[in-house]
Amino acid sequence: MTKPKLKLYLAAPRGFCAGVDRAIKIVEMAIEKWGAPVYVRHEIVHNKFVVDGLRDKGAVFVESLEDCPSDRPVIFSAHGVPKAVPAAAQARQMVFVDATCPLVSKVHIEAERHYQSGLQMVMIGHAGHPETVGTMGQLPDGEVLLVETADDVATLQVRDPERLAYITQTTLSVDDTAGIVAALKARFPTIVCPHKEDICYATTNRQAAVKAIAPQIDALLVIGAPNSSNSKRLVEVGRAAGCDYAQLVQRATDIDWRALDGVGTVGITAGASAPEVLVNEVIDAFHDRYDFETEIVETAQENVEFKVPRVLRAPA
Repeated sequence: MTKPKLKLYLAAPRGFCAGVDRAIKIVEMAIEKWGAPVYVRHEIVHNKFVVDGLRDKGAVFVESLEDCPSDRPVIFSAHGVPKAVPAAAQARQMVFVDATCPLVSKVHIEAERHYQSGLQMVMIGHAGHPETVGTMGQLPDGEVLLVETADDVATLQVRDPERLAYITQTTLSVDDTAGIVAALKARFPTIVCPHKEDICYATTNRQAAVKAIAPQIDALLVIGAPNSSNSKRLVEVGRAAGCDYAQLVQRATDIDWRALDGVGTVGITAGASAPEVLVNEVIDAFHDRYDFETEIVETAQENVEFKVPRVLRAPA
């Protein structure tokens, strides 16, 4: 039987970013140094395949520090944690390793600096997301106000409209965030902006690559987890850039093949916490069903690398 013809556009960059790569390495090195089990507070990154793989190696994932025994090491996820968490670990004399992405830590430092200067913070982010919770938890209650949309800006109750700064979650839609920033600047003209864009390079690059392929494709598949903020943003960016059908899939088994009936071009990308092995799995699934050619659309090259904490590089 003749397979239907198809063209696949592979977005680049896609998949793992430096912060995710570092976080996974931290868990693996901790298991190697201290043996299993090693406890991880929250999923180290938002990807079931990655989490299951680390669990098989000896990682135990918990949602609270209280679920960790005091005599085993604990790792804090790449999304960051409120200040109270490492303080509680120290109080219990626990060995802990902070796997917070350095670009998230940069936002934490920025918030602290503004707070010390007497500014109240406005955070653009998603309520309940671990990164937002961790960033807001760097400062006392009431010092960080959360906005999720431009409409939220109109109802914002601030202490002093002349003494404000804003920060953002690192995994937001670049375009959506620009609209919220514009609303903030319109209402609070003196608001202090980040020294450098808070949305991380990996989020920005992956969204730019999707924008480049979206006008050329009939359908977009984003490989990523349903609780991955940056992956969900890629779906939204694809639709906004002209691709009406965009689907988030965790693995090849999640693809809705009936929805792809009759399409001639498909784009593939992956969120920053999705490994390339899952991209290859999806491509193999297309190989079983289609006669296709592949084109890589590269909009940026990445060579960022973050060191793991010194405690893991030192002998046990």
